[in-house]
Amino acid sequence: MKYDMARSKSGVSLEDLHAQIADLQAQAEALRKSEFAEVIAKIKVAIEHYGITAADLGFGTTRKAAKGKFAAFEQKVRKSRGSKGKATSFKYADDQGNKWVGMGKRPDWFKAALAAGKTPEDLLVK
Repeated sequence: MKYDMARSKSGVSLEDLHAQIADLQAQAEALRKSEFAEVIAKIKVAIEHYGITAADLGFGTTRKAAKGKFAAFEQKVRKSRGSKGKATSFKYADDQGNKWVGMGKRPDWFKAALAAGKTPEDLLVK
């Protein structure tokens, strides 16, 4: 008995399935483009009807200029992230420009300086 490996039990080949997939993907893309065009047209009508500007939508503004209903939300987000609004100062530095705030794992340059005989006090930023 000879078995045709190119066909499944249903009689459909892998090549046929790939062709069907490609056809469906093309149909889906055409439908997406059509829906996209409809949505854009509706948005344009609403913009004209209500006189909506780019500024109303929040486009073309900087964070500092963005006032109003989102200002309180932005302030709340900043507080929740733990931002204090001040720059981080470095506690330790060497003469090669390496800097460390003194928190977390000690950087390699700091460990190497200690191994070379320096003390943490020698590396303190004054």
